[in-house]
Amino acid sequence: MSARLPKVKGQPRAIFFDAAGTLIRLTAPVGSTYAEIAQEFGAKAEPARMDAAFRQAWKEQPPRATIAGPRKEDDRPWWRALALATLRRACGSLPRTFDEDGWFDAVYRRYAESASWELFPEAHGCLEALSSTFPLGVISNFDRRLETILSGLGIAPYFRSVTISSVCGADKPDAAIFEAAASSLGLTPPDCLHVGDDPVRDKQGAESVGMKCFLVDRPKVTLLALTARLGSFLS
Repeated sequence: MSARLPKVKGQPRAIFFDAAGTLIRLTAPVGSTYAEIAQEFGAKAEPARMDAAFRQAWKEQPPRATIAGPRKEDDRPWWRALALATLRRACGSLPRTFDEDGWFDAVYRRYAESASWELFPEAHGCLEALSSTFPLGVISNFDRRLETILSGLGIAPYFRSVTISSVCGADKPDAAIFEAAASSLGLTPPDCLHVGDDPVRDKQGAESVGMKCFLVDRPKVTLLALTARLGSFLS
């Protein structure tokens, strides 16, 4: 199946990328990491059970509010509520001495480490090829930890702009985060192309403000297809 790149009137003036799921992915399932750290703090949980609990907690977690400007503590309270809901669902009763705050701190720090993440195989080559012609940026529903992760994975220098939801105050698909990203490069959304993997957060969100979107759908459609379709513009 070939990728369908939206018709762009002329050359895009900038290209933005989603991060997790598009450029980077976790090196281990969330359940495995949560269970490993829980065991270090004296609680037992099967990784598969923890993974299932995380998926359910994610569905039930209230969305983050859209506000003007950075959100409280870089969205850390939101992540804490999600992590603890996962832990309690997976473990049931916890040891009386279990340190929930210590456990969450360890989890939070783990996901700030670039070693917990890896690039998709074709990501580096795609960024290298496109950066010679296009200003590149990131639009991500993440927090400031992403900046450390991108740096640790060696791709931060490719980006002229990194727009993250905790700082912007809006999550994709909210129009505000796409508008903020385009504005950070002195452009308007219709000038830009967004690359992501989520039909709602990425595609619908981008298109709601007139920004074109290329949707990755692995394994059928990867970033290789994006590079190929933009090949005529590359210097």
